[in-house]
Amino acid sequence: MRHPSSRPVRQDGTARRTVLAMTRASLVAFLLSPVRAAAAAWRPAGLDDPAKKEIAMRLVSSAENSTLDWTAQYGYIEDIGDGRGYTAGIIGFCSGTGDMLALVELYTGRRPGNALARFLPALRAVDGSDSHEGLDPHFPEDWRRAAGERDFRRAQDDERDRVYFDPAVRQAKADGLRTLGQFAYYDAMVMHGEGGPEGFAAIRERALGRAVPPARGGDETAYLNAFLDARVRAMRQEVAHSDTSRVDTAQRVFLREGNLDLEPPLRWRVYGDDYRID
Repeated sequence: MRHPSSRPVRQDGTARRTVLAMTRASLVAFLLSPVRAAAAAWRPAGLDDPAKKEIAMRLVSSAENSTLDWTAQYGYIEDIGDGRGYTAGIIGFCSGTGDMLALVELYTGRRPGNALARFLPALRAVDGSDSHEGLDPHFPEDWRRAAGERDFRRAQDDERDRVYFDPAVRQAKADGLRTLGQFAYYDAMVMHGEGGPEGFAAIRERALGRAVPPARGGDETAYLNAFLDARVRAMRQEVAHSDTSRVDTAQRVFLREGNLDLEPPLRWRVYGDDYRID
């Protein structure tokens, strides 16, 4: 004979509804919990993350100035003989390509009467050429002096972001690229500019003709290899850029390692010099 207490206990409809409601409430609470929300929101840091942006600045500086100390380059200025006139500042603003003119205009708009404002007519006149007319002999000295001022350094940062960094990162994200791909776009923008037959837009179009970017369902590594191939082709069209080590022994190294998020430690070589970021 079975003891009465061992009989199954039937739940009435109210009890079952209560249990179901509690279960649903617990599930909703979990889904909306801070831990769950943080996990859902997590994404690998892009190049616009401050730490990754610092890495990008150091990588570019290794190629442009043969040093990782990019913050020491605000006062850099020289004619490197590439047909672009004076090259200066943290990403190589050039007197012959218009970006140096835009920078000095920005700086002057913020700080009228600065030491470089008097060179604006000359910068407008030499735009599109390698001429120093109206700039020599005092422009380089005044540039270096201006680099000691916070407003000029801020203007360089802002113009770099407006013309090169922000558009490159925005396009790379639209193409579904992670941090390494975002850097590849940015470095190409810095060297080649946006337009022209060998500019960034043309390089990207050639890459799109050979591979499909991740945003369209393609393989990221295959697409980046196509982009870097197109970049090297563009570099070889110009004697001043014919050394392709900033791609072949730097970006291509990270790609072969599968380091699509550009995570330290990083080891690379540019123009025969070895660099590392730990």
